[in-house]
This record gives sequence, C-alpha cells and structure tokens, in this order.
Amino acid sequence: MDAGDLQTLLAAIAWRLRTRADDNALACSALREIVRECAQDLQRLGPEAQSLGQALAQSEDNERRERRRAEHDSLTALPNRSRFDSQLSDQLESRSRPSRSLAVLFLDLDQFKAINDRHGHAVGDALLRVVALRLQRAVRVGDVVCRLGGDEFGCLVSGPIERRAVARLAGKLIAAVAAPFRIGRLELSVRPSVGIAMCPTDGDSASVLLQRADAAMFRAKQQPSGMAFYEPVADVPNRSPAAVAPAALTWAAAH
Repeated sequence: MDAGDLQTLLAAIAWRLRTRADDNALACSALREIVRECAQDLQRLGPEAQSLGQALAQSEDNERRERRRAEHDSLTALPNRSRFDSQLSDQLESRSRPSRSLAVLFLDLDQFKAINDRHGHAVGDALLRVVALRLQRAVRVGDVVCRLGGDEFGCLVSGPIERRAVARLAGKLIAAVAAPFRIGRLELSVRPSVGIAMCPTDGDSASVLLQRADAAMFRAKQQPSGMAFYEPVADVPNRSPAAVAPAALTWAAAH
C-alpha cells in the first residue's frame, strides 16, 4: 500500500467518524480493518516520513541561507544595496500618514582609497568590517544600516523624527566611525561624510531619496561637521570625481 492508498483509507475513516454511518457489526468490523491497515502502513512509512521531513527541513534551511546570502553583504554581514532598497520601498509604502517622517543617510569614508592603496586590501576589508560594526552599535533600535557598495554605507531612519534628531544621529555615527582603531600594528582613522535626505520634504520614492542623500554627501565632504542635509540649489545629482573636499583632506592630514 502506497501513500495514496493510505490517504484514501484515512479519508474513509474520517468520513465514517463524521457521519457515524451504518453503526452495525459489519461496519464496525470494516472500520477496525481500516484502522489496522492504516496502523500497519503508518508503521511502515514512519522511517520514510521521518527521512522526508528531515530532507524538507534541510531544504528550507538551505533556502533561508541562500536568501540571506542574496540580501546581505558577504564582507560585513550587513544588508546589501538590494535589501536596503527593498526595505526603504516597504517603509515608504507603509507610511501611515503623509506627514510621517523618514530619513535616508548616505555615508562615504573619506580617504578610504588612500588607506586601501597604501596598506592593501586585507587592511581595507578589516577597516570596513570595523566600520560596519560601529555603525550597527550607534544606530537606534529599528534603524537599518547597510553597505551600499565599496566604502559607502546607508542608514534608514524611520518614525516620528525631526531634523535636529537626525543631525544628532549623524553626528553620533561620524564620531563612532572616526574614533581611532588598530589593525595589527597599524593605528588608523577615517571619517565618514554623511548626506541626508528627508521624506517627504526631499522626495517620496526610494530612488530619489538615495540620489539626493548621495548628492548631499558629496557636499558634506566640504563641511567641517562632515554632514549636510539635501539642498535643491546647492546639491546636484552627478558627482564629479575631480572635485576636491578641502575639509575632509584637512581632517585626514591632522589625523
């Protein structure tokens, strides 16, 4: 008897129990026979069912791991750009009130390329892992930190929050990342520049908010504070690689 037959027998038992049909000796005898056959088949199929359950659980575990790998950065274990875009879009769609604020912070590590070129990719990778850990520890519960790519990170801040609170958080992130740290015998320091775009003031779509936070970040490199809110007149979406950030270079030289 295969699994299909067993299902048929179980269905018959369920029907008889529901309807109590033909409550006589013959019916009871038939029902007992059905129960015996089901019991035998269940006993026979027990190991197979257990093996199938284990295989199913393993498959689900593999699927979860693959999904995590697809949504997380392999170096820092932070959510990646794809996951960040998805969470940002979800937050925008679930805003209960049009006036409910949301902020996107775009962080870029000043002078990271110089450190990476001078000390090698192993040191650069270690630096990125330290930065990721410090950012995770500095944000509020519920905020999202991701690695957008290279030496760029993103932070999604949602809930009732004002510009002053966002500025305080950005200052906290800058201070956390800028603290000196050691990698082997090296003592290094980097400072992030943080561009900020607010929703709904600066946009109400994921692509626009990220673009404008990115533009503000480029201007933040020229600010002693290391941060800048998006300003339509001052910020342009296309960054020029030839542009120099005097404030960032001065800070790096002093450290």
